[in-house]
Formats: sequence, structure tokens, C-alpha cells
Amino acid sequence: MSTISAGNTTTTTLVQTGDTTGNLTLTAVNNLALSPSQNVAITPTGNVSITASGGIINTAGTTGGLIVPTGTDAQRPANAVAGTIRFNTSNNNTEIYSGVAWTTITSPGYTVNYGISAGGGGSGGDWGGGGGGGGQLQSSFLAVPSTVYTITVGAGGSGTANGANTTIVGGSTSITAIGGGGGNSKAGGSGAGAGGGGAGTGGAGTTGQGNAGGNNVSTPGPGYLGSGGGGAGAAGENDQSNRGGNGGAGLQITLDGGTSYFSGGGGGGGYSTYAAGSGGAGGGGAGGPTSTVGTAGSTNTGGGGGGGGGGGGGSVAGGSGIAFLSIPTSKYTGTTTGSPTVTTNGSNTVLKYTSSGTYTA
Repeated sequence: MSTISAGNTTTTTLVQTGDTTGNLTLTAVNNLALSPSQNVAITPTGNVSITASGGIINTAGTTGGLIVPTGTDAQRPANAVAGTIRFNTSNNNTEIYSGVAWTTITSPGYTVNYGISAGGGGSGGDWGGGGGGGGQLQSSFLAVPSTVYTITVGAGGSGTANGANTTIVGGSTSITAIGGGGGNSKAGGSGAGAGGGGAGTGGAGTTGQGNAGGNNVSTPGPGYLGSGGGGAGAAGENDQSNRGGNGGAGLQITLDGGTSYFSGGGGGGGYSTYAAGSGGAGGGGAGGPTSTVGTAGSTNTGGGGGGGGGGGGGSVAGGSGIAFLSIPTSKYTGTTTGSPTVTTNGSNTVLKYTSSGTYTA
């Protein structure tokens, strides 16, 4: 092996030896520094070894990066030793050889699109306002491999209660859709409509998730008409001179390729010859006529319950929520709990949770 050695005496400043092996070793008693003004290229036909007797190879003080070998699964070195590092272009992961198998040591996150609706609010009874639709959120988050994401699907509000929140929680991700407002005029993801019996203001919605319930402003007969609950896409309607207010419309979630609406508001209750309001698109229940309960919000839509009719109509529950996750099929792990419905839409795998469960990225 040919060598070039740097010593620390005047007689060993630079010593060269040569042979015919075709190998070259650079050694230094203290430090070996390469300080080119441009690039240094080492292009062997075999292996290149850098051995630091102190056990540390130091690149501190630089602002660039270390480029490791790249290649597919099939291009992994046949005689890899423990500690070998490379970037695998088949799965876009950095991997290390343990001496037994290749193991991922870093993996870039991937984008998961989501659409979630919280549980709808229960309605007011007896001249009742419609329940508010569950809050709705549609966006995306960065999924970190091996992280468990827990999806909690909110229940609809029973009686006059608000609906429960729908959430996605895992790692640094925490996403919450607020349950719809229940009863008469309660605030929520979308607010409940005001009940009849006098002037009243509908419940407020949550910014970015839903809209306010309708107000009680008209006075047919004794003014016993309910207003509509707010929806994710529109506010609830005020009570009208000849009927209860309609529930506000929800919004579509199309991640699975469908066109369904979710988080509609419930319609206000009617009375005597005055009709009840209709439920908003997205599972909102219709209001009830005189002395009759309204229609409950539809299951797994986040729709608000329909208000009870004047003269004894009772309250009804809002619809339970729902959650969709749209994951690049190339990244989908298949590790879930809660039995979500699994479909594909284009290049993505879509999970639909109608009850609580998990996804492991």
C-alpha cells in the first residue's frame, strides 16, 4: 500500500512510500485537513475508509450537508456491515443496517387530509328552536411515521344538550371540531335557533366551524314558532310569519369522492296552522308541528335536532359526528382500530370513522 504520512519533526514532515497495490493511505500524527477552494473528488473502484483514532469525525463549523449513498431496495450493498447508512429511494426513508436487517432511522412525514364534523345539538322542546349543526373542519396535518392518531367521533346532544366534540389527537397534532349548540339559543360549533314565545337571539357559532342560530322575531298568534339552528355552511333562519325557521345548510365533505353534506342545522318547531321549519342539508332534523316532537338529527352527519312543536312537542337528539382521513396510498400503513370504512379515491386511501378509533402512521 502506498502512503503519504505527515509527521511532527523536521525529518518526518512529509514521507512518501510506494508500492504496486493500487491503494493509498493518508495519515497524520495530529490533524489531517483538506481545504480546497472548490471541490475534492475521491473516485475509487473499491472502498474508501476514514479512520479516526479518537473515535470522532467532526464536520462542525460547516453549513452544508452530508450526502449519503442513495438507491432502491434492490441496490442495497450485498456485504453491508452494521452501521451502514443510506437513503432508500424505494420508500424515501433513511435507513441503517443493524447487522441483521435494514431499519428506517428517519422518515419524512406525509400529508393527511381530513374532514370532520362534531355531534349536532339537541333541539329545544315545545315551540323549540332547532339544534345547531356540529362544527366542521376540513384541512390537513403532517403525519409522523409510527405515531398513533386517535379519532374521537362526537355523539349527538341528547335532550337540549350540546353535541360532543369530534377530535384528532396524536403527537403534536390536536384538532377539535366543536359540538353543535343545543336547546334554545345555546352556542356551539353552530348555534341553536331561538325558541318561540318572545323575542330571542340564536346561539353563536364558532368561527371557522359553523354559523349562528336564527332569532325569534315574528309574532304569528302568540309568537310560538321556533327558529332554525345554524349549519356549517349557513346561519339558521329566523322564525317566519307563517312557519318556523329553516335550519342552516351544512357543507360537503368529498374526500371519499362522495357529495354528501354534513353539519346541517335543525328546523324550528311550528304551532297551530303555522308549519314547522325544515332541517338544513347535512342531516338537520325537521321541526315538529303542534304538540309533536321534531325529527332527530341524522346519524353520523352532525345534524342538529328539529325543534318541538308548540303545545307540548318535546326535544330530540342531534346526529352523531363523523371523521374522514385521506392518506396517500403509497404511505398508508393499514394499521387502524375502530373498524373504519376503507375506500380509495384516486391515489389516496380514505378512512371513514363513524365511531372512535385510531390510525398509526
